Parts: sequence; C-alpha cells; structure tokens
Amino acid sequence: MKRLIICLLLVIQFNAGKAQTNTNHPLNPDKPKLVVGVVVDQMRYDYLTRFWDKFGDDGFKRLIREGYNFKNNNYNYVPTYTAPGHTSIYTGTTPENHGIISNGWYDKFEKAEVYCTQDSDVSPVGTKSSAGKMSPHRMNATTVADENRLFTQFKGKTIGISLKDRGAILPAGHTANAAYWFNGYNEGNFISSSYYMDKLPDWVETFNKSEKVKSYLKSWNTLQDIETYTESGSDENAFEGGFSGKETATFPYDLKKLSSKNGDLDILKSTPYGNSILADFAIATLEGEDLGEDDYTDFFTVSFSSTDYIGHNFGVDSKEVEDAYIRLDVDLARLLKALDKKVGAGNYTLFLTADHGGGDVPSYLQSVRVPGGYFDELVFEKDLKEFLKDNYKNEDLIENVSNYQVFFNYKEVLKADIDFAELEKVIAHYALKYKQVNKVFTRTQLEGTNYTSGLASLVQNGFNQKRSGDVVLVLDPATITYSKTGSTHGSGYSYDTHAPLIFFGKGIPHGSTTKPNEAVDIAPTISSLLGIPMPNSATGKPLYEMLDSKKD
Repeated sequence: MKRLIICLLLVIQFNAGKAQTNTNHPLNPDKPKLVVGVVVDQMRYDYLTRFWDKFGDDGFKRLIREGYNFKNNNYNYVPTYTAPGHTSIYTGTTPENHGIISNGWYDKFEKAEVYCTQDSDVSPVGTKSSAGKMSPHRMNATTVADENRLFTQFKGKTIGISLKDRGAILPAGHTANAAYWFNGYNEGNFISSSYYMDKLPDWVETFNKSEKVKSYLKSWNTLQDIETYTESGSDENAFEGGFSGKETATFPYDLKKLSSKNGDLDILKSTPYGNSILADFAIATLEGEDLGEDDYTDFFTVSFSSTDYIGHNFGVDSKEVEDAYIRLDVDLARLLKALDKKVGAGNYTLFLTADHGGGDVPSYLQSVRVPGGYFDELVFEKDLKEFLKDNYKNEDLIENVSNYQVFFNYKEVLKADIDFAELEKVIAHYALKYKQVNKVFTRTQLEGTNYTSGLASLVQNGFNQKRSGDVVLVLDPATITYSKTGSTHGSGYSYDTHAPLIFFGKGIPHGSTTKPNEAVDIAPTISSLLGIPMPNSATGKPLYEMLDSKKD
C-alpha cells in the first residue's frame, strides 16, 4: 500500500510539473509545439487564384479558409533564385547581409565558380556521391530555426527536407539536427552529410529501402480530365521542353519507359510525383523524429521542388504546371492531416510561401505580340572583351561575367594603370547601349548611394560587397538567359518577386490583406510569435497586422 501511495504521488508530481511547463507564457501565449515552414519552389501568387476551382477543400483552400493570406508579398532584392529565396525567408534579410547571392557564383578570392552549399570538408552520408558533400557554411547569418535552437539551449529540434540540397540545408540553418535531400539517378534515396551526422537514422534507412520512390515510376497523366484544364494553354505547343525519348511534350508520360534517357529516378523530380515523394518523406519525418512532441518548439522546414523543375521544363502556362499544383494540393492536404494527427490541430503553426515566381516563356509572348526576348551572356562577354581590347588594348581587364555581373581582374587593371571608377563608367555606358539591357549599376553607385525604391533598391539589397561583381546589369522585362522553351526566373520584376504567403495554425487569426510586405518579414514574424530573438542579420519587420489582430 505504501509503495502504491508513493507511486501515485510521483505520478501526480510529474503531471503537475508537465502541466506547469505547458502553461502559456503571458508574453507569447500562442507559442506552438512545432513551426512548419513550407516553401513551394517557383510558385507565382496567381496560381492560387488561377487554379482555385480545381483545388480540394483540405489543402490550399483550408490554409486560406482558416489562416491569414498576405496577397501582396514580394521579394525586395535580385536575383530571385532558389538559394537566395530560401535563405532570405529564414534569415529575415537579403543577400546583401546573408551572403547567398545566387545558387552559384564566381568567387573572386578563390578564382573559381562556387556552389551555395558545396563543402569539400564534409563527407557524404547515405551515398558515395559528391551530392552529399554539402553544408550551410557559406551562409553568413543565422536563421530563425538557429535562434530557436539557441533560445531553447538546443532542446528544440530542427529538421530540413527537400528534393534540392539547398532547399533543405539553407532554411534549417547552421545548428540543425539534420537536413535531408534527394539523390536520384540510380539511387533514389534521401541523403545527408557528415556536417549533421555520421550515418542515416534507422527511419531514413527504412524509408530508402521501402521501394516507395520506385513505385512512382509509372504513367503521369492529368489527375483530372485534361479538357477541364482551361486555366492553361494547349497541351501541344512550341514552347515546352519535354523529356528525351518522347517527340512531343504531351500527356501521358510513361516515366518508367522514359527514365533511362532522363536520369533514371531523377526524372521523378520533374513530375508532380517528386512532390508526392517529399510529402511521403515529410510524414515519415514527423514520426521518425517525434517533432512537436515535447514542451520545446521544434522547426520543420519543407521545400517542394518539383514545381520548379516542371516550370523550367514546360513553362508557367503549361498543362503540366496546372496538374502539378492540383496534385500538390492533394499532397499538402495529406501533410496537414498528418500534422493534425501527430502534433494535434491547433498545436502547430505553419506558413506557406515560395522562393520566387516565374515568367512567361518569352517566345510565347513574342507569338502574341508581347515584348520579350533572350539575352546571351556569353556573347555579351565576348563583345565586351572585344570592346576593351579596342579601347584599352587589353581584353584581360575582365575576369568573369556571370549572374549579369561583371567582375574586374584587379591585377590587370592596376597593371594597366586604369582608374577603377573610370572603367566602371566606361563598361556601364557600353552595357547600357547593349540591346536588351535596361539598367546598369556600378560598385561605386551601390556602395555610395542609398536607394530606397524601384529596381535600384532591389539590386542594392542583392549586392554583397565581398561577393558581388563590379558592374551589375538589369535586363528588359520578360528577357531571360535560357532556352526558347520553358520558363525561368531571377529578375526584379513582379512576375518573379510576387510570391504567396499564408500563415496558418496556432496563434494565427483568419484574415487577409493587400498591404505590401516583404519575404524578409517572415522570420521576424515567427520570432515574435515564439518570443525568441530575431535572426542576427534580420532587416525585415514582424507582420503586426496579423499578430496583433484578434482571432475570429
């Protein structure tokens, strides 16, 4: 009897202590058990409105029906690429501060092209491929997930997942417990690096061995009747890339048959099934990592990449893109259902956004008499060097031209006794006369002038003094460096900067606004919700109109 009483007292004491730690803090009463950040790669805001009637009730519509929709969310810098986008969302600042100026860039100190997450000092985990030699070491700022880890004395967990390494690694930050990304080809596994672990956890090994990925090597046809896909262009047209081994970019696609000529299992990344695989892995992650199971807020960053691959291949107006979003809506509903079951409805906060938008295919625009075109950066570099050879008798004054930036060869400029400011002006004047170049900015301008609006401000926010070039080009609207088929992104125009932003779950009222906000406001908003420090280089502001409004 005495032993029974002691046991009962211990249980009561334990439960009392648990109840005490679960008591809402008066300064941040809406703190969730789990924050889920969902990024949809290359999602334009208008996809929400365009495909609305095709969505079910439990995916995008649920988020908007129950959450808060920021209709005028934009990126405030260029270039609008995947790596800077993911980094800016989670650091709350722009490439000027966090240093991820592109997916890859020319490093004038290493004298080489570098990739945003490539790290020769780490080893692959889960593969022998160099695809596993990745880490966040080039990112200069903390993420909101890092700040949560620091605030909780590393008791709060952070996991990042994506098909792309950069989509998993950069959002999760420097202190993440793990980041996992997909390695296709003949493996089809989720992998990591020694930056995070020595070996994959058992649950990841189990997922990789489950044959789940290979089961998606099947026919890709439209989920709904293709005749109802009236929000997109014709299925067969001249503006889509398609897959090797199939003459036309038209439904259906026999993925098993096409896989051998399209990277084996890597083909799945360019279909909606890539997003389905990630949703499967996300649900497995919730179980395997016990996210949201204790009194310390966890972070789960999820980046759906297939929409970007599909947009690049088929273009933003394609039936393939429409089908991708209709299917993503189903996968999103699956993820929400799993979160409700595992963490509990009302116990987690989720935001959904995109890392950038995407532009119409210029060759399509030209066909309907809308201005658009193609800029060949290699030809520009060749012409520029010829110009410098004619005017300075030296074509080696330029070390590199990439990402619409001109990098000087400082040794050659000094050797030729040329004034740097003069050379900037001369090249800027030459470039501005070049066909399809809209604006030109020099290092001197960007370092010495404070631009507060327009494209100039976006260029300045994307300009990192240490990593960026000496002259920056801005192309005309709807002008890209890409193939004549498929869409791309990277500009400071609205089709690339305007991205959805929806908050949902604990602490989030129902509502919407068309008031302008910036993607860098997301991390400060989450920091305010959690009552933790903002990322250490944050320049964005908390979205107070949502945080301070009362729930329905």
